[in-house]
Amino acid sequence: MRPQINQLFYKVEKDQIPVQALLLPKSILYTGKILNWISPFLASRFAARIFLTPYSYQMPDREKKMYDQSTKERIKIKKINREIMVYTYGQSDKKILLTHGWSGSGTQLSKIADQLLKNGYSTVSFDAPAHGKSPGKRTILPHFLETIYHLEKSHGPFEAAIGHSLGGMSMLRTTKHGLNINKLVIIGTANSITAVTQNFVKNLQLDQKVAGLLKTYFDKRYGEDLNNYSGAVSARGIKIPTLVIHDKNDVDVHYSAANEIVAELENGTLLLTEKLGHRKILGDKMVISKIIEFILE
Repeated sequence: MRPQINQLFYKVEKDQIPVQALLLPKSILYTGKILNWISPFLASRFAARIFLTPYSYQMPDREKKMYDQSTKERIKIKKINREIMVYTYGQSDKKILLTHGWSGSGTQLSKIADQLLKNGYSTVSFDAPAHGKSPGKRTILPHFLETIYHLEKSHGPFEAAIGHSLGGMSMLRTTKHGLNINKLVIIGTANSITAVTQNFVKNLQLDQKVAGLLKTYFDKRYGEDLNNYSGAVSARGIKIPTLVIHDKNDVDVHYSAANEIVAELENGTLLLTEKLGHRKILGDKMVISKIIEFILE
């Protein structure tokens, strides 16, 4: 019994660790601490490089069916000069766009895609630049946005879209600025870019002063206040029915973000869950049932 108990304990503990902290190598944490001690400015530049670098992981068994049965194609997004892997799962003309989060992949929402398939929908998803099977080492939110706009033209139209974490933030932004869909579902989505950088620096075990320097650096680099991309900012003006799903035990993104986003939506519905965290929520049967019910309404 002891090995099973230890395995269960490890699984519970793993679910309580933010994905960034889970994936960051110890060598990165050690280097960051040294730079933080020498100079918060140097630490912020080091953090910026890490912030833009997604981490890969071995594909879980639960995603392999979708991967194996999807039509896969690599396409180039000329506006950002990056290539991505696109997955088309199913053959229905009723299409749903799926967008993964940071360090995720196009098959991460496979359990949701399976149920959509059973209800007559096909899905289009993608590995964002530098994610999954897409080439590259670094990427940033605007790359997600341009990929979504491109796929609407090349693989749409889409009846609805579902985004997880950063994918949800991307879907809010693109929906506000012209993505033509009838319904939107976002899961575990952050509200504030400032909060995202603060959490990232915390997971790197650096001082919060570094977070301020990091945010300032990105604002100057991209020529605008990146809080303009925050979830609640994008939510203002979105009129289509939007289902916001978040878990109260999400250690990657606090569920207060969901309340803030829903407060700005014209036609938003909030679904709060418990004990599912940031990742297990994507495979929960009740959550998936609610998503299907919402899309079929």
